[in-house]
Amino acid sequence: MTETALQKLLLKRFLLAASTYSLVVALAWVAFLCGHFLAPPSLLVAGSGLMLMTQVLLGLVFLSGVNLRFRDPSLTELQIVLALIGLTWLLAHLGQARGTFMVVYPVILMFGLFHLRGCAFVRCAAWVFGCFLVLNGWEGLTGRMANPSLALLQGSALLMVLIWLCLYARYVQASRQRIRKHRFALQAHQDTLRGMMRQLEELVATDELTGLFNRRHFLRLAEQVSGQMGAGSQHGLALIDLDHFKRINDLYGHAAGDQVLQTFARIARACLRETDIVARYGGEEFVLLLPNCSVEQLSVCCERLRQAFAEADPAAIMLPGLHLSLSAGMTLLTEGDDLDAALHRADQALYRAKHGGRNRCLPAWEYADA
Repeated sequence: MTETALQKLLLKRFLLAASTYSLVVALAWVAFLCGHFLAPPSLLVAGSGLMLMTQVLLGLVFLSGVNLRFRDPSLTELQIVLALIGLTWLLAHLGQARGTFMVVYPVILMFGLFHLRGCAFVRCAAWVFGCFLVLNGWEGLTGRMANPSLALLQGSALLMVLIWLCLYARYVQASRQRIRKHRFALQAHQDTLRGMMRQLEELVATDELTGLFNRRHFLRLAEQVSGQMGAGSQHGLALIDLDHFKRINDLYGHAAGDQVLQTFARIARACLRETDIVARYGGEEFVLLLPNCSVEQLSVCCERLRQAFAEADPAAIMLPGLHLSLSAGMTLLTEGDDLDAALHRADQALYRAKHGGRNRCLPAWEYADA
């Protein structure tokens, strides 16, 4: 989760807590109107104002982002402690309505059920019981405790509820930990699956022997590239056939033929731009697609590739005395041009190059209206 998203979530939680404060203050005024608040109204006004002031200050802390500097950016424990102090102050000025307002103690503690660690939650529960003990101890010492047996009953019930909440919080934390581990494990499985999918896509798109794209992937890429052509743009397209490849296989074996194919693939990668696309079209035939390419650029590129392949050292591929050469048929792919038609033009030009003596690059401009 990004810092901005986390801060938005924490701000929403703070607004929920602030609204709870407002409801408690409203209940305090209801108790005052019903005659259960045993203090002057000015004291209730001051207490209400102080409680609301703490919320304003906390709101400024969240809005300014200062809360992110703390170990717990939600400031959950601080908000719980402030709420407990305010509620205990309110209970100190209530008469018979004290028992009604004591239900707010667990509500305050529930605010940290999903956000506090186990030890922090137990510490907050101890704060709750401690506040209640301090309140009743002070009343006992000053002789203001009207019904000690009722106070004992209230304290026992509160202690039971707090113990139950601590046990339930421990269960919730353990459940969240298990869910977190399952989520991490699921994320790891998803990452593994994505990696396997990428490998599978590479296997599907790549020719195993040469490492170049295969025919199916080339046709998919060529359709995408041709579909994105703008007005006046043109791409170079060439079909390349390695000369006398069948003879190489017959004389030197298929392993030698594989080395020749790999040699061409290595030379093609070195001679082409990063944006150019080269693929094994089938057997000893390859196809080139040069985006945004002019007639001169296509001719120079194919000729450079032919010369580099012819100058390859046969001894390096353990074929001494062998002369390597290739033939190429070139055409242009323009806007609105059909890819199959362009490939057919390049194939016709390749046919003429093969039957014209091989080891040459011939264009098919007369078929492309170029």
